Parts: sequence; structure tokens; C-alpha cells
Amino acid sequence: MQALFSSGRVVDLALALMLVEAVALLALRRSRGGGLAPAELLAFLLAGAGLLLALRAALVGAAWEWVALPLVLALLAHLADLGLRWRRGSSR
Repeated sequence: MQALFSSGRVVDLALALMLVEAVALLALRRSRGGGLAPAELLAFLLAGAGLLLALRAALVGAAWEWVALPLVLALLAHLADLGLRWRRGSSR
């Protein structure tokens, strides 16, 4: 278990599960209608993926720049997610 964390593979597993989640949510949207629009889904999953990538970089002892870069990307995706939600909320 220690090797799973120290190698960063635990983050790879989490990212794979996020991909499965995205496919499942898009399939549900297609079959049942409703749910999150693909752009909204992408924005919030990218924010989470950025945080996970920063965690992976920190776990493997990468330079601070490789920790900061995905954090900045996560922030941008989070702001996009907020903007999409705000716009959706104001159109009702």
C-alpha cells in the first residue's frame, strides 16, 4: 500500500475512476435526458483532475513548479465551472 502512494499510482487510479464517472454520466444524460451539460461536466472534472495531478506531483517529490501548474489549471477549471453554474442559475 505504501508503494501505491509513494509512486503516485493511487492518483492514477483516481483519475481512471473519474474517467469512468464521466463516461457513465454522459451515458445517463444521453439515455435519460437532463443532467449536467457536457461543458459543465468537463469543467468540474478538470478542476478535480488538476488537484489530483498536483497531489501526484507532490507525492513523487516533483519540483514545486510541477505542483503549482496543475493547481493553477484546477483554479481556471473551477472558475469556468462557477461561471457555467452562475449563467445556468441566472437563466431560470
